Amino acid sequence: MQEATKFPFGASAELYSSGGTRARSRPVSYRRFDSSAEAIRFAVEELPQIMHRGTVMEIGEDRYEFEDIRALYDSDAFPLARKSGDETEDLATSSE
Repeated sequence: MQEATKFPFGASAELYSSGGTRARSRPVSYRRFDSSAEAIRFAVEELPQIMHRGTVMEIGEDRYEFEDIRALYDSDAFPLARKSGDETEDLATSSE
């Protein structure tokens, strides 16, 4: 993965989620975002934990698994406001 300080947070991104371990029984969700920062925030803050494992973000030809997405969200370089206080702590523990 690219260093977070050099990551293209302004580039458009596509987010795919197959629903994790039961991917065959669930349809693939798809959503396009104007910026990868918006896609990252949506993946971490809005997707249910069960979907994290099957989530992939694409920017051009580059693919990022949920672990990479979470690292970008947690980085100091992430440009958007995050949920604050207890909500952020709950997000961190729910993705482990």
